[in-house]
Amino acid sequence: MKVLISGGGTGGHLFPAMAIAEKLRENDPNTAILFVGAKGKIEMERVPKAGYNIKGLWISGIDRNLKSPKNLLFPFKLLTSLVKSFWIVLRFRPDIGIGVGGFASGPALFMARLLGTPILIQEQNSFPGITNKLLGKRADKVCVSYDGMQRFFGQTAIVRTGNPVRKVLQSPFLDRAAAASYFGLDPNKPVVFVFGGSLGARSVNKSLMQSVDYFRTNSDIQLIWQTGKVSFATCSKSELAKLENVQVRQFIDRMELAYSLSDVVVGRAGALTISELCLQQKASILVPLPSAAEDHQTKNAMALVEKNAAVLVKDKDLEEGLIPAIEDLLTNKKMRDSLIQNIASLGQKDASTKIVEEINDLLK
Repeated sequence: MKVLISGGGTGGHLFPAMAIAEKLRENDPNTAILFVGAKGKIEMERVPKAGYNIKGLWISGIDRNLKSPKNLLFPFKLLTSLVKSFWIVLRFRPDIGIGVGGFASGPALFMARLLGTPILIQEQNSFPGITNKLLGKRADKVCVSYDGMQRFFGQTAIVRTGNPVRKVLQSPFLDRAAAASYFGLDPNKPVVFVFGGSLGARSVNKSLMQSVDYFRTNSDIQLIWQTGKVSFATCSKSELAKLENVQVRQFIDRMELAYSLSDVVVGRAGALTISELCLQQKASILVPLPSAAEDHQTKNAMALVEKNAAVLVKDKDLEEGLIPAIEDLLTNKKMRDSLIQNIASLGQKDASTKIVEEINDLLK
């Protein structure tokens, strides 16, 4: 079987795609998989590291500021990407095309459909991005994680599968000592893990940098801090980064080790992050991105908060609320254990399996 997988731009789109590819190869090692991504984005580095081939398109989204000069290039980028996608599909001749969101999936999946290839869309969020909205109406199937998605995809066949998570993150990594050694930390001291996705979260990073006195005074509390690509240069030069109990990374390849070592996790409330936290069974503080479409990250977070499975700190309250929330969880073991027990009951391990079953069913 030949499978074309397109999308990315952020880890939230890319890692579900890699989880699907991983499951396809697990079922049949002879499956030929070709990724199509956007040049300069995370997929162009991470996909080859995982052992898959990838083709890059010169494509990006439309700037929200419609007067931005960047938008002048969009028609040329789109036309170039459509032409390149046509030749990619014609040469590879996939049996199926899979779109996971992100602007690269638009030209690639459009051309695959135009050339007669069946396509399947995987939508992670409760509010799809513009690319998946457009492609979904042409798709043969759409795999989703939330109810009520018919309002976006019309009469397309919709299947609720959950969000696919890489195999290494489907169960907690139990060797805390090995994880501590990897990060150069003490396995016997508490660890807070803060991350904002592959690009980072500026407001979370800013709030942390202003909290240097807390981590300096409480030197037994260790911090793993993934800053993301955008803020790494600034964060790595901060006073907080100079503390011995703080480990700063731009990106963390071994997320299973960071999760396993952490007593408290702080992150955005993207759909993939929440899926991973449920499977990793972590006491979590969620900080929804306020600019997310239809405020869907707050809805994601509240689905857990209402089940006493996570703590919510609003982005506007970070400066005053983040450190008290962290301290509450570190000092209140009963509360921490309750969050862990409740979030563990929400995990879905079999999303990748369900999606691959839908792929096989579609090809039959």
